[in-house]
Amino acid sequence: MNTTSAPSSPSWRELLSPEHAGAAIVLAVGVLVGAVNIYLASSLLPTVVADIGGADFYAWNMTIYLVAMVIATMLVSRLLGRWGNVGAYLLGFGLFLVGSLACAVSAVMPVLLAGRTVQGLGAGLLSGLGFAAVRSALPQRLWTRGNALMSAMYGVGNFVGPALGGVFAQFGAWRLAFVAMAVIAAVCGLLVPRVLLRGERSNARAPVPVVSLLLVTAATVAVSLAGVLAGAMAMAAGIVVALLLVAAFVAYERRSELRVFPGTTYRPGSPLKWVYLTLALLAFGVAVESFVPLFGQRLGGLAPAVAGFFGAAISLGWSATQLVSSSAVKEHTIRRLRIIGPLLLALGFLVQGLLQRQDAPTWLVLIWVPVLFIAGTGIGLAYPHLSVAVMSSTQDPEEGRRAAAAIATVTSLAIAFGTAVAGVLVNLGGQSMLDSARYVLFGFALICAIGAVTARAADRAGRRPHHPPLRRPVQHRRPHHRGRDLEPPPASPRPAPPCRRTNPLAASTPPRRHPLRAEIGHPE
Repeated sequence: MNTTSAPSSPSWRELLSPEHAGAAIVLAVGVLVGAVNIYLASSLLPTVVADIGGADFYAWNMTIYLVAMVIATMLVSRLLGRWGNVGAYLLGFGLFLVGSLACAVSAVMPVLLAGRTVQGLGAGLLSGLGFAAVRSALPQRLWTRGNALMSAMYGVGNFVGPALGGVFAQFGAWRLAFVAMAVIAAVCGLLVPRVLLRGERSNARAPVPVVSLLLVTAATVAVSLAGVLAGAMAMAAGIVVALLLVAAFVAYERRSELRVFPGTTYRPGSPLKWVYLTLALLAFGVAVESFVPLFGQRLGGLAPAVAGFFGAAISLGWSATQLVSSSAVKEHTIRRLRIIGPLLLALGFLVQGLLQRQDAPTWLVLIWVPVLFIAGTGIGLAYPHLSVAVMSSTQDPEEGRRAAAAIATVTSLAIAFGTAVAGVLVNLGGQSMLDSARYVLFGFALICAIGAVTARAADRAGRRPHHPPLRRPVQHRRPHHRGRDLEPPPASPRPAPPCRRTNPLAASTPPRRHPLRAEIGHPE
């Protein structure tokens, strides 16, 4: 009787053991500094503008940072292949350090924007490396835990960033905030050679997918500008342009040999495209927390600081749940979590929309926190397992690095799209903040629920038997001969081996053509 032991779940203690702790911390901090810096700068900008001016360029700070971040995530796999883990991480931390110092010493807004651009490049590399380097820095049994830690850093950053920025802004020490970011990057850079394996390197220069980069960059710029345009129609037009550019990107990548995403994504029947779409829809929902403080102040009468913590409830639910959900190892449990996650996120937004009231009483406002927390748990249930599904989609190291790095690209781009769409929905409400809140929450509930459909499609595609590529040789067993199996005939014609019995004609007798091999067209 054959018995199969249930797979054991790797513990957090193993991930944080002396053998792996250094690598896990460096990878996590790399993702964290990029996530913190998004919201840190947003909290500091009013103070910065009051000090050095440049109010006309206010919106460009976030746009330039996000565009640079998305571009850098698409170059991660090539940098890893060229320089290995250590070299790529040193470049990421170095760029982030230089950009942070440039922001700290800037006396005019153009210098600050240049610093934010360099910061975004470094943050994008670190975010992409955090997922891509998990494949080589950690054993496969720890991939789920590692991915949970990496993606939890986004949630922690969304919570810590506004709070930290608010503290520095309160004392007018916005330059010191950027110096603190530079110091963290310098310390992590010093640790990189000591705790990370160098990884696989290639001397070949991988060509850069210029057309793909330009299309995604244009889409990111369009959707970022859509979030700051005046009027719902102008914002909607910006989103439509961005979607058309994304469609052009996908169409180009399907035909091109030079891609950002792995080739498996575009193969018929591949589950990878559905996994990426599910990740995108989960990350899309994160954009709601940028508008929760606004609703809390205008509808619940909350103070700005308190409303900011309400907005972080989604991130807290996301981060806390991942630490638990990553323990799941049974396949049927993981499949359910991938589908339940988007549904729970959508349900949380739906309930939150139903709870919105003008001049809401305190007891009702307090209920918002657990509801938003539950919505965040939907992301935490599914995100780490979807990330591991991406990493496990191929055995090829180069394709694996490309697939893992694309997680950060999808996440950053989806958050940018979510922010722009939320801005359009807020504008649809006009002068009524209650209508704006309901449009946002009900609209996002509907969009995020589609994630359950894409997760189900990924599950079905993953169960479907995949036929081997045409170029892979098909092995066939030959009929028994004298009690033993003969090896398949060689690919090129050669004389048949002489028989054991003395037969002068055996050497000149051509080999028999096997009927099965003749039927499928194999050469003898």
